[in-house]
Amino acid sequence: MAGIISKLLSIRKKKKAKKPDFVRQEGYRYEKLDDVWRRPRGRHSKLRKCRKPRGKKPSTGFGSPKAVKGMTKQGFIPVHISNVEELRKVDSKKEIAIIRSSVGKKKRMEIVQEAEKLKIKVSNAYRAKLPGSK
Repeated sequence: MAGIISKLLSIRKKKKAKKPDFVRQEGYRYEKLDDVWRRPRGRHSKLRKCRKPRGKKPSTGFGSPKAVKGMTKQGFIPVHISNVEELRKVDSKKEIAIIRSSVGKKKRMEIVQEAEKLKIKVSNAYRAKLPGSK
């Protein structure tokens, strides 16, 4: 199973490298328009009709494989936690913990210490400075 996931993750990485920048129609033309993608809705829009080379539109072909959608680069499923009880429910082999931003410093340090005991990876542990650590 791990071999299949690693293969799919590499496919996703290659797709991301090839994926073009989806630029808003006429975004280059006017300063007030950002380059953030907006769906073309004009009646005669060449981009909407896919006529003439006007740029790429987002479509299903640019997506990542379904099995690895939402996973981190390392192949873990992110789980948001806000206390130690939720941390104990995390499967260390498949999931990675992310401490919610609303958690304070004191509880954050408790969660990081408990995660080290349980050998659970925490993606944003750097925000909890433990006493005596750099």
